[in-house]
Amino acid sequence: MSFVTGGLLVNESVEVARLHVPGEAWEDTLRRAIAEGLATLPKAASRRRTLREIVNRLSQLNEDERAFLVERADRAEQAALLWVATCRAYRFVREYAIEVVCERYLSHRLDLPPETFDHLLEAKAEWDDGLAAIAPTTAHKLRQILFRMMREAGIVDRARRIQTASLSRALRTLLESTAPADLAVFPGVASERP
Repeated sequence: MSFVTGGLLVNESVEVARLHVPGEAWEDTLRRAIAEGLATLPKAASRRRTLREIVNRLSQLNEDERAFLVERADRAEQAALLWVATCRAYRFVREYAIEVVCERYLSHRLDLPPETFDHLLEAKAEWDDGLAAIAPTTAHKLRQILFRMMREAGIVDRARRIQTASLSRALRTLLESTAPADLAVFPGVASERP
């Protein structure tokens, strides 16, 4: 649950993805990104934390997905692919996307109150000591960042209403070939595979 840094960080993520050499250790990419100053935050610690978060997410994408992110994707496709990477990096985010957002969408309850985050966190904390140890202020910050990421990915609008995901044919085809189960993190999109 270390996603308290920024939102999807689309611009920075694409730059770090460009910097990554296939087969290279992600720690090496991180060191180069820090050295080249790819994050523009004023404090060095904040830059390192942000770049570490970006590397954590990008490392969840395979080479085909990273190449698509850098070479072919438009802004909406980049945001959607980074949403997938975030859902892969953080089990809680994935579970929230599927168990809360998509379930509400399917039941035509398109409003997404912030309390839905709190309820899922409380339910999961009963079984996970790490989640149980999250301070209320941290939980509030995590909720804010998650809602920001969902807005940036087009999952919800500014009024926190769930939007039907609109994936391009190219991105949908890519995800169906690499990880069809990841389509479940987008409201209104389901894999056509059994």
